Amino acid sequence: MTESAGTPADPDRSAADQDGHNDELQDRDESQGEGRSRGDGSSQDGPEGEGRSEEPLGPDVPAKRRHRWLRWAALATSLFVLVAAGGGWWLYRKLDSNIRTDTSAAAELRVYEKERPVSVVHDAENILLIGSDSRTGDNRKYGRSYGSSQRSDTTILLHLAADRKSATAMSIPRDLMTEIPSCHQADGKPTRKQFAQFNWAFQFGGTACTIRTVERMTGIRIDHHMVVDFNGFKDMVDAVHGVEICLKEPIDDSDAHLKLRAGRQKLDGEEALGYVRARKSIGNGSDTDRMERQQRFLGALVNKVQSNGVLLNPTRLYPVLDAATKSLTTDPGLDSLKDLYELVRGMRSVPTKKVQFLTVPRQPYAADPNRDELVQPEANKLFKRLRDDDPVAVVPADELKRKKGTNSDSADSTSPTPTPTYSGSNAATDLCEQ
Repeated sequence: MTESAGTPADPDRSAADQDGHNDELQDRDESQGEGRSRGDGSSQDGPEGEGRSEEPLGPDVPAKRRHRWLRWAALATSLFVLVAAGGGWWLYRKLDSNIRTDTSAAAELRVYEKERPVSVVHDAENILLIGSDSRTGDNRKYGRSYGSSQRSDTTILLHLAADRKSATAMSIPRDLMTEIPSCHQADGKPTRKQFAQFNWAFQFGGTACTIRTVERMTGIRIDHHMVVDFNGFKDMVDAVHGVEICLKEPIDDSDAHLKLRAGRQKLDGEEALGYVRARKSIGNGSDTDRMERQQRFLGALVNKVQSNGVLLNPTRLYPVLDAATKSLTTDPGLDSLKDLYELVRGMRSVPTKKVQFLTVPRQPYAADPNRDELVQPEANKLFKRLRDDDPVAVVPADELKRKKGTNSDSADSTSPTPTPTYSGSNAATDLCEQ
């Protein structure tokens, strides 16, 4: 038997069998014993095996193999973290680069800074959302082109309360007759100040002209703006796997590329775009009816995003962000993913029933019933409440008529400052309960 700190020799083996191996076994055992002894600083003196003080690593796994496995595991973990971080950075850069910046509008607005209204309430934000009806590129199939120009198909003033407990989206009819200031065209030539339908402002001088027209009309300072195109809207609906609606009657509208059956159904992006843009084939054919349909659908889209946990699920959130950022052209203050994230994060606490949609008080224009005009003083009262960050309430049109018919003013007389109520909807409204 050897006197090494290693494993004792087999007692059944003969001395002759040991002769040829003693030197080799002794060298190897002494080396292993010294390594184990050095591992914890203990001496190898004494009976066999007593010099080892380390805990056994396992019945079948040698120490070197276990240490090698740990090193590989650490290396693999490090590589995974690096790949994940690199992938995350790549996704961030991709989404960030999708957003286009409208530097020309910012430059134009600086020229007219002295005539623009000032912000009244700190931390409240007013964002102008413009749906572009450009018929160029992928949008060509949706109607005739206006040549090198385009008009705003949908314009919504989104007011975010300073406490972020409510959000009010006010639609401005495209056919509303209003004062449009002198604006610079794309070639630098100025247009004349004129009284015309609202969506001509976008055609005359782009986003800056539209912003200045809204500010003159409402007295509300526009803090940011976003221009969204048709395909971006379609992709966002597809990213949330469609939005459910209910129809009392079937729709067959060749202009809107839309053919739908009556009843409950889920619309994909292409169908949703036709639904919110259709005019003559749904309802009474008015632009007001179409705006109300757009508001209800946008509310349902907001509700779908929140109720399905999209904001908390990266695999579902990415397609929505990709579609949204690809469709956006914004001012320099919102042209990064970080800026948009901060905006969305501030709205996460807003209950869906407090995301409200309404249309500016309007009526048929006296000189042309195919155009609209503001109803005063109701319109100016609404503008003032939004400007001062005061609350407003919305209810369905039928309910508002019933309230007026039952002398609701007297019912609210107990409140010293009753919240004015307008015809509208909120994001919690179920489209199939309309």
